[in-house]
Amino acid sequence: MVPAAYVLLLHEDQVLLQLRQNTGFMDGYWACAAAGHVEPGESVFGAAIREAREELGIGIALDALIPLTTLHRSNGGDRLIDQRVDFFFTCARWTGTAHIQEPEKCADLRWFTLDALPDLVPDHERLVLEGYRDGRLVPIGASGFTD
Repeated sequence: MVPAAYVLLLHEDQVLLQLRQNTGFMDGYWACAAAGHVEPGESVFGAAIREAREELGIGIALDALIPLTTLHRSNGGDRLIDQRVDFFFTCARWTGTAHIQEPEKCADLRWFTLDALPDLVPDHERLVLEGYRDGRLVPIGASGFTD
């Protein structure tokens, strides 16, 4: 399985999203501003902090990451590599000002209210964002499976 860390940067009732481009996956969609695969030898916490620094130029302290939910999902294939485990965190404090660090992969960066998310958000991220907004998230969820 491929693990990934997602950081929902929150300010009041808003979340920071990036417009993906030139990545080959979900280009043209608004996605969590800081997210990415966990690298070999790295914890999910380290991945979340690293992705925030690499993608947004901000610093996040370990104690500022609040675990939100874990989502086990399938991309529909039969191979283990087609499954993902996504660790979602919230974060309401960081150092620095978030800005686009990778313009080749990110076309825009904007704050959206949780009540007015853009139409194009990856399904698994929308599930978590709306679940957070509505107070109906579970500690561990699953998506894309038939059972």
